[in-house]
Amino acid sequence: MDKEHIRKLAENPKFIPGIYNYCDRWCERCQFTARCMNFELSEEQFGDSQARDINNEAFWQKLSEIFQLTLEMLKETAEQEGIDLESIDYEAISQENKIVDDSAENHQCVRAAKAYGKMVNNWFDSGEDLFEERADELSQEVRLELPGSNPQAEVLDLKDSVDIIRWYQHQIYVKLKRAVSGSLRDIPEGLDEDARDSNGSTKVALIGIDRSIAAWSQMCEHFPEQQDSILNILVHLDHLRRKVEAAFPDARSFVRPGLDDTVQDI
Repeated sequence: MDKEHIRKLAENPKFIPGIYNYCDRWCERCQFTARCMNFELSEEQFGDSQARDINNEAFWQKLSEIFQLTLEMLKETAEQEGIDLESIDYEAISQENKIVDDSAENHQCVRAAKAYGKMVNNWFDSGEDLFEERADELSQEVRLELPGSNPQAEVLDLKDSVDIIRWYQHQIYVKLKRAVSGSLRDIPEGLDEDARDSNGSTKVALIGIDRSIAAWSQMCEHFPEQQDSILNILVHLDHLRRKVEAAFPDARSFVRPGLDDTVQDI
C-alpha cells in the first residue's frame, strides 16, 4: 500500500465518502462493504488469516506500515494547509483531553452504558448451564421430530440474539463516551449542530441500544425462566435510551453518509 494508491481509492466514485465514520463496524452484516473504502483497505492489508492474527508478526508489521504511511500523509496535508505541527502544544492538548475524558466518564449516560456492559457479562457468566440445557432440549426435539417444532430455526435465532448482544455490549459505551467528549469541546465555526460528530456517534449508540433491546426480548422467549433477570436488563437499557435521547435530542435525525440517505448506484 502506498500514498498514491490511497489517493486513487479516495477519488473512486464507487466509494461513499465517510460511510465508515458512523457505522457499527459489523462488516459481515453490512450491505455497503463494496462501497466502503475503509473495508477495501482493510481487506487488502488484513485479508489473510496471518495478517488478522494479533499474535502474528505479520499483523504488527502491517499495522506499523499503516501508521507510518498515515503520519507521512498527515505531515504532507499539514504542510499544504500551512499548519506548523512543531508549534502545536501537545502537552496542553493532552491535559485538555484528560479533563474532557474524565468529565465524559462521569456523564450519566456513559456510566449507565458501562454498567450495562458489566450486566451482560454477569448474565452470561451465571447462565452458562442454561445454554447447555437448551442445547440438549433442542437436540432432543431434532431426534423426536415433533410436529410444529423447528429447532434448527430456534438455534439460529438464539445465536443471532447472542451475537447482537455481544457485538453492541461495549460499543454502546464507546460511542457514547465519544459523543459526550465531542459535546464538551467547542463547535468549530460554521459547523451546523446537526452535523456534529457527537450526534453521529450517539446515533450509532442508539441503534446498538435498539437492537440490543430487541435481542434481549428474543432471549426472554428462549429462556422464560430467566424473565426477571432479563427484564432488569431491558429496563436498564430503556432508561439508558431515554437518557441518551434527552441528552442528544438531534441524534436520531442525524444523517449518516450512505447509511441513512439515498445513494445512487454507480
